[in-house]
Amino acid sequence: MTIGIVAVQGAFLEHEKMLDRLGVEYAELRQKSDLEREYDGLILPGGESTVQGKLLKELDMFDTLKKWIDGGIPVLATCAGMILLADKLSNDDKHYFQSIPMTVRRNAYGRQMGSFHTSARFGDKGNIPMTFIRAPFVEAAAPEAEILSVVDSHIVGVRYKNQIALAFHPELDDDLTVHKTFLEMI
Repeated sequence: MTIGIVAVQGAFLEHEKMLDRLGVEYAELRQKSDLEREYDGLILPGGESTVQGKLLKELDMFDTLKKWIDGGIPVLATCAGMILLADKLSNDDKHYFQSIPMTVRRNAYGRQMGSFHTSARFGDKGNIPMTFIRAPFVEAAAPEAEILSVVDSHIVGVRYKNQIALAFHPELDDDLTVHKTFLEMI
């Protein structure tokens, strides 16, 4: 099994460390030629969604990744990755992969000072630690999107088909639950 990790910007190294702990092979996706092989799953890391979206288009990677996502490759998207997958952004007219029927609010908790750490339920796996940094949240999700996590009455985790999108950064905590759940989808 090999996971492709989008590595044009953001917290991709932290995801690599999690996969190292689980003994899973991965490859950094930095340029179009990195997309010439097949992967069993895809990670869209946290970072700056606007920058990531722009770079993916400039590097001619966007269309191939969209085909993979639309084709059903299992995806784990954290923070900025959630924004990239959202069908609609409530406070921005940009759109990216639009693969999950949900409306997301960018920087919903405010700027860096609004960052926080908590613990909450993750699907049927019980409570896990959650680190939020300039995080989005889901304002609305289609009925077919499974709500995985809610914090302070806001949806912060969804699963839709083979995609998991999270407003928080599981790669910044020691808990492996999210990454194990992602790998179970493959």
